[in-house]
Order: sequence, then C-alpha cells, then structure tokens
Amino acid sequence: MNTALVIEDIRLTPVLVSDPPLLNTQGVHQPYTPSLIVEVVTRGGTTGVGETYGDGAYLEPARTLAEALPGRAVTDLNGLFALADEVCDGSHAAVDDRMDAGGLRGVRNAGKIRVSAFEVACLDALGKALGLPVHALLGGKVRSTVEYSAYLFYRWAHHPQGGERDDWGAALDPAGIVAQARRFADTYGLASFKLKGGVFPPDQEIAAIRALAEALPGRPLRLDPNGAWSVPTSLYVAEQLKGVLEYLEDPTSGTQSMATVSAATDVPLATNMCVTTLAEVPEAFATDAVQIVLSDHHYWGGLHRTRELAALCRTFGVGLSMHSNTHLGISLAAMTHVAATVPGLAYACDSHYPWQAEDVITERHTFTDGRLTVSDAPGLGVELDRDRLAALHRRRLEDDGTHRERDDAAAMRRGAPGWVAPVIPRW
Repeated sequence: MNTALVIEDIRLTPVLVSDPPLLNTQGVHQPYTPSLIVEVVTRGGTTGVGETYGDGAYLEPARTLAEALPGRAVTDLNGLFALADEVCDGSHAAVDDRMDAGGLRGVRNAGKIRVSAFEVACLDALGKALGLPVHALLGGKVRSTVEYSAYLFYRWAHHPQGGERDDWGAALDPAGIVAQARRFADTYGLASFKLKGGVFPPDQEIAAIRALAEALPGRPLRLDPNGAWSVPTSLYVAEQLKGVLEYLEDPTSGTQSMATVSAATDVPLATNMCVTTLAEVPEAFATDAVQIVLSDHHYWGGLHRTRELAALCRTFGVGLSMHSNTHLGISLAAMTHVAATVPGLAYACDSHYPWQAEDVITERHTFTDGRLTVSDAPGLGVELDRDRLAALHRRRLEDDGTHRERDDAAAMRRGAPGWVAPVIPRW
C-alpha cells in the first residue's frame, strides 16, 4: 500500500448556509439549511473534500464512520459501504418510504448520503495526489461542458422570521415566474427551465408553464409538484401541457401511480422520488413508470454508483439527468465531474446553485451559456475557503437549534401561522 494514500485524519465541519424562501408542496425553505463538509487528510499531506446534508440523521453516523476510516487507503472505495455496514449497523441500506417533502425521500436514506460525501472526498484526495482530475478517475470525460437548467420556484420576497435577504423579490404568479426565468437566462445563460410546483392549484401552475412557453419559445420546460397530485389530476395536467413540457416530474406519489399515469399519456415522466435505490429499478422500468431518472450522487452513494445507475438506464433505454437540492460548490463540482463521464446525458442537470449566495470554496463556479466547464485541475478543482467555512460553522454553533434539521413545514408555520401541512395527494 502506498502510505501517502493512507487516510491519516477526517475532519467534519457542520455548517448553516443561507437559503431563500423557496416554496414547495410541503412548505418553504428555512432561512438557513444544514450542510456537512467532509475533509479526508492523507499521510502524504493531501486533503480531499466532500459535502453532504448536515441534519442529525447524517451527522452522528458520519462521525462514527469518520472514526473508523483512518488507516484505510483513499483508493479503497469499494470498502466504504462494507465499513458503513460494519460500524453503522447496516443502516446505509435502509429505505425510507415516507412521503417526499421537496425531494427529500432519497435524502432520508441516510447511509448512502454518508458514504457519498466520503467517497467524493477520497476521490478528490486521490486526484490531487496523482495530479489527475476526478473525471479521469471515473474513466475520462465524454464532454467538456455540462449543461444545467434554471430551477424556478414560487417564493416570498424574504423570510418573515429573519435570515439573509436577496434582491429577487416575490414570485407568486405567472408574471413573477417569467421574470425569474428571464433573469436566470440573462445572468447565467440557462436555457432549460424547471418549475417547482405543488404549491398552488394545478390550473395556476399550468398557467405559469404556458406563460413561460410564450415568453421563452422553444426552451425546454419541466414541472415538478413532488407527488402532490392524484392520478386523475396528473393526467389532467399532462393533457393540458401536452407538447409544451419536456417532461413532467413526479406528478404523483409511488411507482404504481406513476405507471398508471405513464400508460395514459405521451408526456415523458421523470423521477427522483420513486427510484432512489437499485432495488426500486426493476418495478419502475418493467412497468414503464418513468422515462427519465434524475440521479443524485448523494442519494446513490457516490460518483461510481451514479455511473452504475447510468449504465442501467442506458441498458433499458431510460433517460438520465441529475436532481438537485440545496448544495454548495463542492457538490456542484462533483456533479459536474460525474456528469462529464456519462454517455447519453440528454437532459440539462438541475442545480440550486444560482440561488445560493454563500459558499465554502475560494472561487464560485461560473455558468457560461448555461454550462459549466469541466475542470481538468487535479481532484475536483476546488479549494476550501477556510475563513468562510469557519464563519458558517460559527453560525451553526450559535444557532438555537431551529435550523439544525431541515423542516419545510415548520418554516412555513413560522412564516404563515395557522398553515396546516397538506394531505397528499393535495389535489
């Protein structure tokens, strides 16, 4: 074993990152969202970084896994899951079947989330030690740029309960959504547009999509209500927006319901809710419940396992893109590296990154014509901003506990007293 590639230490830094008041069917984003920065330090003095969710469900087990890693090689990526089984009671294999809240079902599969952050950090360290970019460690890039989509949200102008402010203003009707889309297009060159739905009655969201189609003709449009609709409502929306949508994402909850909708419409269906583990692939693909899977390296356990999912999708003729949740520049770099290595990535990837005003890396990623250039620098091609990392860590230490767990429903109740979490299906 090359001792320079042996893990000497693991550093875990939980942080709170500012988040805008973005609405979804289960509530609103909190003013701050918890994240965890993982650093893997080798005996050769190389440090690799990873990023994941910072809620308690991931933080404590991550500490257990971190304690067990020193002495292992950063090349032993296949051993990560076995180690997680050994020290975390096999919890990485568990699947949580609760209703998705804003795309969180896969996030609740906590073990894969843990492993993904450590895998990315190990790949970053290995790439830096060898002088190779992460995409080279994954087999080499098949594209030099990766396209991203604009992620549109209904939103408030600001958080009623405090937090950082931005200049985006409210977006609560079709005109507000169109203005938001134009700004994304003008500022970042983003050319595909996805609206987070499930917030207002379906006819209002249909009107918003039609307004986007009129204002931005020919641009790919997507709508994602996070399973908020019944099968009949899903079919109604699909009929109203036939020929307008590039795809409809998770209109209803569960593989069987998705299969029923799929059988009755020609509008392609995408998911990041009913396919978040390999065990869910056979039913979803056999029933043609989905035509596009939105991968997420956090959900799936890392970059190698994302490539395994991509191979399955190619085998069965299912499209592939990438899901996003609130994330910083480390995760965006990891997304971009693995996306660069996947053949047939026919759909622009989601990203919340333009919404995030804060970061922990020294140089923010820059979109050019809606794309990110794939870095050829060693590792992920990003470096930690130690001062910023420390500031966001202090924010978490000083928090009274309100923001240490993501809870969109609780944030909504604080901002709109009397609000009651909806029963799903909502419409």
